[in-house]
Amino acid sequence: MESSRTLSRYDLMCDRVAAQVIAQYSTSFSLATRFLAPRVRTDVRNLYAMVRIADEIVDGTAGADAAQLLDAYETQVLAAPAARFHTDPVLHAWANSARRCDFSAEHVTAFFASMRRDLNQSTYNPAEFDAYVYGSAEVIGLMCVSAFVAEEPVPASTRAELDDGARALGSAFQKVNFLRDLAEDRENLGRTYFPQLGEREIDDAVKAELVADIRADLARARRAIGLIPGSARGAVAAAEALFSELTELIDATPAATLATTRISVPRHRKLYVTAKALRRAHV
Repeated sequence: MESSRTLSRYDLMCDRVAAQVIAQYSTSFSLATRFLAPRVRTDVRNLYAMVRIADEIVDGTAGADAAQLLDAYETQVLAAPAARFHTDPVLHAWANSARRCDFSAEHVTAFFASMRRDLNQSTYNPAEFDAYVYGSAEVIGLMCVSAFVAEEPVPASTRAELDDGARALGSAFQKVNFLRDLAEDRENLGRTYFPQLGEREIDDAVKAELVADIRADLARARRAIGLIPGSARGAVAAAEALFSELTELIDATPAATLATTRISVPRHRKLYVTAKALRRAHV
């Protein structure tokens, strides 16, 4: 009995560590997760923490050993659900959620394949871009759906619609972040993700094309929000609304400014947009 209580206390500590990861790295996503039901919130935050560690490995934190560290971390992440205890709090939290939500190993592998591209690829053709976005963002959406339905199962037809919406929302999130991080990605990391750019600077015509693509993704995602279990619907609606707001801000920002400045939604506006989305989601 004592060991069970001790392990429960350790589980809680690890969940809190994972929650700090998302709070440190993503204010918009962290805000949206507050509106998830407690169990779902824990699982989504634990998923995000694992993803964030991998992202840090490839974004320069790990230095020259990045490839070896990424390979080792992928091996650890894939094996983690088979063990009940891990000395790494993030890995421990991830493993608990992976078991509870039955996260797909194929999705995890696709994610790490995209992370690996960041170590040796600086530009993308359209097919490579689609593959990168699938692995780096769409599969995260698919794993979030697994968390949403873990205790609220849905029919197969509904799950297919939820998965389609999740992929669209993940794609939109990633493309918005690419546009926000143009200068950081190119100047500090040597990467240009959008095939339309290559070595070119972004101009207003290309920006308009990219914004139209993001809006199409968001519209596709919105069609599935009403199907999401109540424990997660408001949070997803809030996240979609926040990134829609960012998209409109990007649209209103000259391309030349976007190329040098990372834009964000002011905090007071975030709160307003979030509250409005939550009301709409639960009408």
